[in-house]
Amino acid sequence: MPAEGSDALSQELRYGAGVLRRHGGRLLLVFLGLLLPLWGFAGLAEEIHEREAIFFDEPILHFAHGLAGAGFDGFFLLLSRIGYLWGVVPFDIALVLMLALLRKYREATFAAIALAGSALLNIAAKVAFARERPSLWDSIAPEHNFSFPSGHAMGSMTLAWVLVLLAWHTRWRWPVTALMLAFVVLVGFSRVYLGVHYPSDILAGWAAASVWAVAVYLLVYWGSLRPWR
Repeated sequence: MPAEGSDALSQELRYGAGVLRRHGGRLLLVFLGLLLPLWGFAGLAEEIHEREAIFFDEPILHFAHGLAGAGFDGFFLLLSRIGYLWGVVPFDIALVLMLALLRKYREATFAAIALAGSALLNIAAKVAFARERPSLWDSIAPEHNFSFPSGHAMGSMTLAWVLVLLAWHTRWRWPVTALMLAFVVLVGFSRVYLGVHYPSDILAGWAAASVWAVAVYLLVYWGSLRPWR
């Protein structure tokens, strides 16, 4: 019996190691791209739904506004503009069209659903939560729709996930990851600097975009499929 029990345990361990070897990357993606962001968004959404103040929002806003005297207005205005309507949206459209023209139809489908769906999800979430924008000072680029979650944060993060996931199995994965990480953070901070979003709006936008983009990726590339195959 002891020998049989040892053999059974050894078989179980080998089976578990095989599962991790075959599916470890996807399990890690599910944890980092779905479960953690979903937990974070749920926590923030509960606070917003109950109209509770989030402790880090105003201190970070005041810190960002304190940088205004250093001459960053033009830089962050430009970042804010290319972070959505002037940059991200045209790039999204060009990316989907380029993939379709190259006959990379599965890649084009993933990008189109992830990017367009994120924009629609953001509109629905803003209406559902109806959070007013910050009013600590008069912004140089005022916004008049609802605040939670940030459309700029969702749009830039969704694009980042699309590009990183498409590039992950190529030699471009680390350059793309580094570039998009810097872009997403700068765009998010630009919205806080301009006083049109709470930091929690930015975090919620990043979380929602992550959950949506990764879920679409896992559905489009179900099983052993992956981009460019």
